[in-house]
Amino acid sequence: MSSPGPAQPMPGVGVGLRAPHYRQFIELRPRAAWLEVHTENYLDQAGWDWHVLQQLRRDYPISLHGVGLGLGSARGFSEQHLDRVRALVQRVEPMLVSEHLCWSAVGDRQLNDLLPLTLDRAALDLLCARVGRVQDVLKRQLLLENVSTYVRFHADAMSEAEFMAALAARTGCGLLLDINNLYVNQCNHGEDALAAIAAIRPGMVGEMHLAGHLVTPEAVIDHHGDTVAEPVWRLYEAALQRFGALPTLIEWDTDIPELSVLLGEAEKAEVLHRQYAAATMADAPRPAVQAPAGEQAPALAASQQTFAGALFDARQAPAALALFKGEHNEHRYALYRGNLSATWSKTLGAAYPVIQQLVGEEFFGGLAQAYGRAHPSDNGDLNRFGAHFAAFLRAFPHVADYPYLPDMATLEWTLHRAHYALSADGVTAQQMAALTPEQIETARLTLHPACTLLASEWATIPLWQAHQAGSGVPFPAELAAPDHGLVTRPRWKTQVLPLTAASHAALSVLAAGGAFGAALDAAFEQDDDYDIAANLQQWIDHALIVRIDA
Repeated sequence: MSSPGPAQPMPGVGVGLRAPHYRQFIELRPRAAWLEVHTENYLDQAGWDWHVLQQLRRDYPISLHGVGLGLGSARGFSEQHLDRVRALVQRVEPMLVSEHLCWSAVGDRQLNDLLPLTLDRAALDLLCARVGRVQDVLKRQLLLENVSTYVRFHADAMSEAEFMAALAARTGCGLLLDINNLYVNQCNHGEDALAAIAAIRPGMVGEMHLAGHLVTPEAVIDHHGDTVAEPVWRLYEAALQRFGALPTLIEWDTDIPELSVLLGEAEKAEVLHRQYAAATMADAPRPAVQAPAGEQAPALAASQQTFAGALFDARQAPAALALFKGEHNEHRYALYRGNLSATWSKTLGAAYPVIQQLVGEEFFGGLAQAYGRAHPSDNGDLNRFGAHFAAFLRAFPHVADYPYLPDMATLEWTLHRAHYALSADGVTAQQMAALTPEQIETARLTLHPACTLLASEWATIPLWQAHQAGSGVPFPAELAAPDHGLVTRPRWKTQVLPLTAASHAALSVLAAGGAFGAALDAAFEQDDDYDIAANLQQWIDHALIVRIDA
């Protein structure tokens, strides 16, 4: 393995950048030592999220925190996903790059969760090989975060802290110590969080996380939806005393509050952080010679297969429960099944809000479960989950009475993906007017990268418009009414633009690479009175054309 350089420390306390706070950060540049973003939300390197990140990285150090690599997946680690992460790291040049000590896939089935590892030698060998691979690809040190868990395994041969310390010593990676997760695991498994802190050598830890949790009768849940609890603050003080004033992050991912609340938590951490700012930091550990890669870990792979299988089929639960030690395992394992169901529902609901309104939340929840089982996620990037929903609805017998739903799904998925499309400036009227008649006839006009043409046998676009707040468009009187349209994104907001059949025909020719003259021929075949000037003005107004090849 090539020896990556140590991560460059960031001073002070940062906060997680989340979409509800984008505008305030852009307009006000509030005080924060640094910002952390979830890697998977920016892999497309396009659209509004990417624009915001590009603006803010000028004024804030950025940390990329991944949730999709699944480094501990015995079968299912994605080199393609790693390559997308590498490209993002090269573009963003973050101060820190981190991932989680977990697994998340079985073969090509992605569970999109931070699932608990068996803490044994086979898993350690596998993690060492994976971390080495990632650091070689990224050409920099990776930080690995301890995760909260609701089960521990009979096969565990060491504590989580011992596992992490050995991983850091063998690979030269750094550790991202989540203080809240230490406390959650202490509550759930009777472990000693202070002993875990003592078991990790100073110099191994490169960052710390603080977050809120939820206490339930059977388990403490790491939900990132509240202020930091008092016991976690005390553990943070102990960690500062041992490891020094390391970069610290306030995480808040559910029930996201006003920015002032988040920054208030950061200020509390900053007070403690400053008390230890002069602490002496030990040198980072030097990479040792690695053990064999350990990619062949049949027992680990088999246990992960059993764990995953029972998430999809409750009849397999006894086999999964037999893997775990401790109490309340049936309830705690159900938390992972609930996470999977909630992920499917939340992700599909975000991509298909109109369908959710049309069928109701309860029925949509059932659709999400049926879809997730029929088309499990195959990508660590959850923004890609839902791509097959239209095809699923066409074959799903329980929505046969709603034949317009597949076309609505096509429209909504097109809108969803347009959000992540590349940006481009539209051509101007002056640029078009500068062409000679001969040039116009043969010109190729390139459509905006976010543009996608739509055609339906149903009144899909009016139906979609009727469900947009403040649109003033009534529910269509007749659903069996063919329509045409276009999804575009002239700046950062996606739009649905109704089209006539003639305009749709013309733009279809241009989208296929045809000449402007051929596009007009296609339009006049649909409508002898096709208004060239009015339609061309519409295209310019909505930045549909971004390039002219005369």
